Amino acid sequence: QICLSLVKLLFYLAHSPLGSVVLLDFQPRQFVMVDGNLKVTDMDDASTEELSCKEDNDCTLDFPTKSFPLKCSAVGKCEGINEKKNLFNAYRYFFTYLLPHSAPPALRPFLSDILNATGDLRYGINETLKAFEKVLHLYKSGLYLQKRPLLLKDYISLKGFRTTEGEDYKCWPSYSHLGCLLSVHSAEEAAAICHSQSQCQSFIITQQRTWTGRPLASFHSRPTDLIPDANAVVYIKRSASSGERL
Repeated sequence: QICLSLVKLLFYLAHSPLGSVVLLDFQPRQFVMVDGNLKVTDMDDASTEELSCKEDNDCTLDFPTKSFPLKCSAVGKCEGINEKKNLFNAYRYFFTYLLPHSAPPALRPFLSDILNATGDLRYGINETLKAFEKVLHLYKSGLYLQKRPLLLKDYISLKGFRTTEGEDYKCWPSYSHLGCLLSVHSAEEAAAICHSQSQCQSFIITQQRTWTGRPLASFHSRPTDLIPDANAVVYIKRSASSGERL
């Protein structure tokens, strides 16, 4: 969410009515999330000036660990230097820390492609936004789940019940520090997640939704401690649902 919002912001800056805008003091502290969107808190160090040049050798974009040769345009300006400076700063301050860990395994290769392409400045802001929107579509639609074994059949569903809230086993990246609360596309994906975690014996799809509209699933190591809830369904592993426990 943070990276996509940042890319949308940089896309606007690259195509603003004033021309391509560069953020000269590009630091994480310069940004804040407002209603799910990333905003710049200080525009004092923003500029629409692009580096003047006479030849291509005048257009090297230097960073502490990398340098990029750019073209000198016919009007004597380094082509796309503002856009590329913003994008590489987004890569080194945000993408490298957030993208490798923020998606289901099936989507991580797509994010790695974005990471590598922006780190080498092979993508401009247009291509980067398009790539992010493709990943978001796959994520929201559940298309990344194709060709996976169906595991929900290994669970018994109990309608009208939910598990009691409380501290349980931890997982990453959980939305709750008390237990394992993860975003899922469906009960089928939740079953696959529970199947992959040795501690998991049951799960429930909660009424909570993430910013993409996906529900949150709560995973538990104990299939007991159920309480009535007309709007809920508990899924319990068949191997854990002995008559004594139920």
